[in-house]
Amino acid sequence: MIDWFQACVLAVIQGLTEFLPISSSAHLVIPSLALGWPDQGLAFDVAVHVGTLAAVVFYYRHDLLTISRSWLQSLTGGGATADSRIVWYLLLASIPAGLVGVLQGDYIEAHARTLPVIATTTLLFGLLLGYADRYAQHKPGSRPVDLTVAVLIGLAQALAPVPGVSRSGATITAALLLNLSRHDAARFSFLLSIPVIGGAGVLKTWDLAQGAAPVAWSMMTVAALISGVTAYLCIALFLRLLDRVGMMPFVYYRIALAALLYVVWLAY
Repeated sequence: MIDWFQACVLAVIQGLTEFLPISSSAHLVIPSLALGWPDQGLAFDVAVHVGTLAAVVFYYRHDLLTISRSWLQSLTGGGATADSRIVWYLLLASIPAGLVGVLQGDYIEAHARTLPVIATTTLLFGLLLGYADRYAQHKPGSRPVDLTVAVLIGLAQALAPVPGVSRSGATITAALLLNLSRHDAARFSFLLSIPVIGGAGVLKTWDLAQGAAPVAWSMMTVAALISGVTAYLCIALFLRLLDRVGMMPFVYYRIALAALLYVVWLAY
């Protein structure tokens, strides 16, 4: 069982890394692998996912109201619009990751949470993100989200359960390679996190309900609040600086992190 200090640190890590292209799952695994911290447990995973889900929903609340109204109107004969279609695209793009999580989640959990796997995926997908960002600079994005884009981004997101890949990193990389602008890529990636995080949260909550382990509700509530506030600030800052800094700072960070993880792995 983690203590209060560990819970607060891990909640900050979750909030900082959930929406940045650097892999939240990798960063949450690192303390247990490198520092010997105990596993945070299922209740903690549910709590911090609730926090980050609340953060992205609140940040995009106006967009969500607009597209939800358009979608409901289209269902009642109002005609399809770009806003109504985006709901279908988000649902469609969520399917591959959902299938991987349900069918292979336990296998990934048991075999992929290792330092060499995390270091390798952190490096490889960081380099791929760098290539996509360079590609976007030479071919400024203008393509709108359509059915093909949604399917391909959804397939990229299916790799996200592997620690070190990064859900936002994989989806933003795919979006940039498909010639979306940086802001459109980030917006679709963040909106796409809502059904994915929500679905994962429901499954984890179900698993938690089946168990008999006691839950430290006060600690989980604080962890949810910390992760939510941190995630909201992180989204706002990321989008504000996106055009100015691009993706390369995150690429360099991933390369440095991969090198450090390899050193730790070889030292043990």
